[in-house]
Amino acid sequence: MSGGKDALVGVAFEPMQPQDLEWVAGQDTLLYPFPWSTGNFADSMEAGYGCWLMREQGVPVGYAVLMMVIDEAHILNISVAQACQGRGLGRRLLDHLAQVAWRAGARQLLLEVRPSNTAALALYAKSGFEVIGRRKGYYPAPDGREDAIVMRLSLGGGPDDSAA
Repeated sequence: MSGGKDALVGVAFEPMQPQDLEWVAGQDTLLYPFPWSTGNFADSMEAGYGCWLMREQGVPVGYAVLMMVIDEAHILNISVAQACQGRGLGRRLLDHLAQVAWRAGARQLLLEVRPSNTAALALYAKSGFEVIGRRKGYYPAPDGREDAIVMRLSLGGGPDDSAA
């Protein structure tokens, strides 16, 4: 689905471009108490990470950053604009990242999530992710630090694997 359109709801996934950075960083500021900066997103693009913009009917509605490391993919950021949440777009973006990772040969998809982010935890569990660990004090929080729940989705073999 990379770069393709989904005719059912008019959703398209495009590589993030420099002109998208202001909107993406602005959304991150609206969504999170400790957002990524424009520089964080620009650095991710410069590092060659998979930086994606999701559009619905041509309007940006979400974004994500995916880092590939050998046969693993790690979701560093995945977000849907607040006004667009609750309509299944987060699941579509997550499915897109899983497909991109699988095509690149990843066997698993990893992410960290705040225990307080119950909506994201529910989405990930419904999407097949399993809890594999906890990172103590991983995230900054208004009252100090918050742990991260580490989750994994098994992707199986990538497209280049052949049945033996």
